[in-house]
Amino acid sequence: MKLFSPSIWIYGIMALMLVKQFDLSAADPALSETHPKRAIFQQFKMGQRNVKTILAEEEIVWIGSSSGLIKYSVNQDDYHFFNNHNGLRANGVFSIDRIDDKHLAIGTYGGGLAILNETNNDWQLYNVPDGLGDPFVYDVLTTKNGDLWIATWTGVNRIKGGDLKDKTAWELHTVASTKGGLPNDWVYGLEEGLDGTIWLATEGGLARFKDGVWDNWSHKEGLGADYELVKEAAKSSRDPGSFSRHHAKQKKEQGLVGVKTAYNPNYVVSMAITEKGNVWVGTWGAGLSHFDGSKWKTLTDKDGLPSNHIFMLHYLQGFLWIGTSRGLVKYDLTTKKMITYTRADGLFADSVFSMDTQTDGSLWIGSFGGVSHIVSFPDK
Repeated sequence: MKLFSPSIWIYGIMALMLVKQFDLSAADPALSETHPKRAIFQQFKMGQRNVKTILAEEEIVWIGSSSGLIKYSVNQDDYHFFNNHNGLRANGVFSIDRIDDKHLAIGTYGGGLAILNETNNDWQLYNVPDGLGDPFVYDVLTTKNGDLWIATWTGVNRIKGGDLKDKTAWELHTVASTKGGLPNDWVYGLEEGLDGTIWLATEGGLARFKDGVWDNWSHKEGLGADYELVKEAAKSSRDPGSFSRHHAKQKKEQGLVGVKTAYNPNYVVSMAITEKGNVWVGTWGAGLSHFDGSKWKTLTDKDGLPSNHIFMLHYLQGFLWIGTSRGLVKYDLTTKKMITYTRADGLFADSVFSMDTQTDGSLWIGSFGGVSHIVSFPDK
């Protein structure tokens, strides 16, 4: 299949425009006086779009937004744009994951799973008739044993051995099929922990699949902060239950009908796992929760977070990067020190939905309306 046409190429350049590249301290003497060392960064404008996912590789940065997929060649400053005219079935891109050195898995909003073979520039598309749980794919995980897991909004698929073309390898796990082991069919994230443990972020709590056994944890076990602790911070947040029948149903099922703000402690939006196997999860208005395998601890705005809505988590070498609705936090897991970065420090916007680290150590950060490439991010 042809990768792109001239018209798509033009649209891609319009969708991702280089806005600035400068050292902020040199640009604003007042800021320089307060913070002599600031981030050197680039900003890329994306229009009225959320940048939901980023995969930063050595020479290529893949950017997924609600308008399509962008392949950005860093050294050449070159763009390729993909949408439902040249490879995808839907323009909304939720996830970008590398399966192997030749294939990328693209999870889309309503268009199923798209696999790009970079060797021959061919696309393979998978949807419900092929065994996929749902056309809304939120995450893809290739495990150490070669299995492929696919997070959808109707359960999670497991393809044993990772061979998508083998119909007998496909499994679908739902609340019903696991007898409640999976707490909710809306699965948002996947991570592999120690000893092949699979962790799943869902709208009904955190789930674990280990040695063929399902377990899960929700607010009643300690996930997320109590409403009384965060209600003041949540007052200005728009309640999804007020405009979404799905979210209204979830709040009713979880006993949250009386809560009229954007708060659901069971709604796990983001997840990261350290090399020691500790699990960190971000919730919808109930803060950042940590699970050490036996007990929970939750951090909120009372502990220094700028917001209790945790959209993104990215773990790297002892630091947990936390994307919130009010800035990006660098959290030192050893010293417990938190540093918050906002637009004033080089972010395109304060709402941070995605992030990845390139091989040179620089950070690519996705927000509403654009992407920031942070070359250096000194401590304040």
